[in-house]
Formats: sequence, C-alpha cells, structure tokens
Amino acid sequence: MISNVLTIAGTDPTGGAGIQADLKAFSALGAYGMSVVTAVVAQNTRGVREFVALEPSFVADQIAAVFDDVRVDAVKIGMVANAGIIEAIADSLDRYATCPVILDPVMVAKSGDHLLAPEAVDAIRERLVTRSTIITPNLPEAQVLLGRDTEITDLAGMRASLDDLMTFGSPWVLLKGGHLTDGDSVDLLAGPATATSTSGVSGDRGGRSAAFSVAEFTSPRVRTVNTHGTGCTLSAAIAALLPGSEPVAAVSRAKEYLTGALRHADDLDVGGGQGPVHHFHELWNHPTTTEGDPR
Repeated sequence: MISNVLTIAGTDPTGGAGIQADLKAFSALGAYGMSVVTAVVAQNTRGVREFVALEPSFVADQIAAVFDDVRVDAVKIGMVANAGIIEAIADSLDRYATCPVILDPVMVAKSGDHLLAPEAVDAIRERLVTRSTIITPNLPEAQVLLGRDTEITDLAGMRASLDDLMTFGSPWVLLKGGHLTDGDSVDLLAGPATATSTSGVSGDRGGRSAAFSVAEFTSPRVRTVNTHGTGCTLSAAIAALLPGSEPVAAVSRAKEYLTGALRHADDLDVGGGQGPVHHFHELWNHPTTTEGDPR
C-alpha cells in the first residue's frame, strides 16, 4: 500500500525548502504527499524577504479537511511561525492523528532569517515536542529548545545534550550535527533502549532513571554550497519512510537519500545563492557528482 503523508509547513516559491521540498521528497521515496500551509513565505536561494502567517483557525480547517477524507499514515511538521498556529496544530493532532508525527523545529532559515516568533519556543516544547514520534533539531535549534546560551560544538556536547532533549517527551530525538565543522557529518538518534544502537547511554527524566539507546550515523561531508532545504528534506524523507519501517531503519535510509541529494545538488542550476538539493537524484540522469561521492 502506498503511504499517504501530510506536511504541515510554510512555503518556498523557489521550490527548495518548505512544503515544496517536502512534497518532492515524499514523491521521490514513493509516498503520496499532501500539504497544509502555515505561512506564505517570500524567499529565494539568497534569503527570506518576509512571510505572512495564516490564521490558526484556517490552518486547523486545512488539517480537518485532510483527515476528514484521507487516511494519513504520517505527519511531518515544519515551519509553524507562531504560538497560535502551534496550538491549532496540536489540538488538531490530538483530535485526528494516530499516526507517527515527525517534528522539524524550524526556527531560522539557512540564510539566518528568523521564521519563528521567539515567544513560540515554549509552545513548541510543550505542545508539539510532546506530541511527536521523532523530533529532528539541528544544533542551534537544540540549543534554543534547551534554553542554553552555550553552543554545542562537538560530538561530546551532542551526546550530553541528548540527555536533556530526551526528557521533553518525544520517544525519539534525531540530533543533527551538520553545523559542526570538523570531520564527517555525524547525526545521533536517541530512542528506546530496546532499539538497535551503536552505543547506550543513560538519561535522567525528571529524577527518574531512564535508559535510552543512541544510533550514530556518519557520512562524508559533501562539498557544495547548495544546501538549501536540507533539514526539510531529511525530516520529510523520514516521514515518507516511517510508515513501513522502524525509526532506526527509516532514519538510515533518509540519511542515505539526503546524502545523495547533496552529492547531486550541483547538477541543478537554481538561483544565485544557496541552491536546493536534488530531490530526484535517484530518478533522473546524473551529469555530474560532487566530491565525496564514492562512485
């Protein structure tokens, strides 16, 4: 059966991020994509110019329209813009969703432009993280979720941060290490202790001992400036794969897919800034590959 996967996110008129990237990733990985728009964003490969957040009630109406008619096998949440929209999404998921929910806590665009009202961070933590099957923060997003001023600068810091991130209520946390500058790109997936893992750590959840496992995913860094939409694409890929896979397997395949999309990003000629990854690299012919591709 083909999975039906819903993205709830903002737009990107140049097609590299947001719901446009999500729908491409869904299609590339064999899922049927659906979308609910939270904000209309004027952006391109050079940066975000402005965005208009939709009324929370209208976001809720869109979600209801999908769930009232279509079987939904997974939900991916991206840009949520403000606390009102967060509440509308959380209430809607509580009413309708029994499927996996993947939360990409989008706060800042690749260009450095802010996409989330500062006062909405608590709402994300309290209403959406607790409702999610997997959350996929990068290092700056994890720092904000944790309320810390100190940056996460190495693998040891990533592992230490998982202890606290795992107390927020999501059973799985994929902490992405792409912002580290040394060596290979490393992501850490924390989950239930019974899950397949490369190492085990113990967390402390509100004073209670809680064991969880950590799977480490390492891949060579791809030398390209075309990285627009990588976070959207990875979380969307996980959402497309999760209905038919265990979380560790879904993340592993999604990472493989994203690495290929980065390696073939320079095949595209989109914009004069940070261009998009190549969502259809496995389906289209490849004129070139960037350094780091073992083929």
